Amino acid sequence: MFGDFLTRLLAPDPRALSDGDARLALGALLVRIARADGDYAREEAERIERILARRHALTPQGARTLREQAEALEAEAPDTVRFTRAIKEAVAYEDRIAVIEALWDVVLADGIRDSEENALLRLTANLLGVNDRDSALARQRVEAGRNG
Repeated sequence: MFGDFLTRLLAPDPRALSDGDARLALGALLVRIARADGDYAREEAERIERILARRHALTPQGARTLREQAEALEAEAPDTVRFTRAIKEAVAYEDRIAVIEALWDVVLADGIRDSEENALLRLTANLLGVNDRDSALARQRVEAGRNG
């Protein structure tokens, strides 16, 4: 279903992602982090929908549809290394920091900071070229938003 998208994304010289492709790629990363611990909780799926709706000004139905498409893409996407490397090449650093913030939001959605999710998020941040400090600051912003 997503063969053409993945072919474009994984090309040797990926071009900037179109808005639709960027939405789908972000959604797939959010789903991948949510599935990292083997328990894709309802709270995580709902958080993904809220993130997608907020970031892309989508209706609840539009966000649900995008999440479902992202779930399908994530299932077909190659390993995290190639997937994130392609996104790194196509997305500006500031936008990648926002992606890390969204990933932390999903990791913290179910109230459990699982070691598998932590490990995948650290790997993903590294692969996206986001340094540890910026990732930690992104997590702190998300945590402050939950407590404030």
